Amino acid sequence: MAIGIFYGTDSGNSETISNKLSEKLGGAKVFDVAKASKADFDGFSSVVLVAPTAGAGDLQSDWEEFLGTLSDADFANKTIALVGLGDQDTYSETFAEGIFHIYEKAKAGKVVGFTSTDGYNFEASRSVEGGKFVGLVLDEDNQDDLTDSRIDTWIGEVKGQLS
Repeated sequence: MAIGIFYGTDSGNSETISNKLSEKLGGAKVFDVAKASKADFDGFSSVVLVAPTAGAGDLQSDWEEFLGTLSDADFANKTIALVGLGDQDTYSETFAEGIFHIYEKAKAGKVVGFTSTDGYNFEASRSVEGGKFVGLVLDEDNQDDLTDSRIDTWIGEVKGQLS
């Protein structure tokens, strides 16, 4: 079955990342959560959820609205991979916490793609569980030069689990 990529964005970074992921995953279907429906989400058994962090650890507003339409049960039979964007310099104490809010519901399903915190410099993040990020974390503000290699490594790890 095909993979659905769902993103929310204010700056456009999440959309750009989602399109890169789609290409590397062989043409996964991409949805902006501001325009997506619960039926769109329900149409996939594997999803990649891409979310920026708004301000000091908040979920981006389009994601907040879309996530409110979903219940834990909507995640129960899905394989879910999370991608979070954040700014580790400006928001070091709440780095990439946008995906934490999604993870709280997504963990009702099978979450894959946890990644190491090595190579990042931040003080705290609720998106860290068991010493790893709950998904791929990217910092387009301070480490955009590492984005492509981080995506490639992560795709290599999750591609076989998303189907």
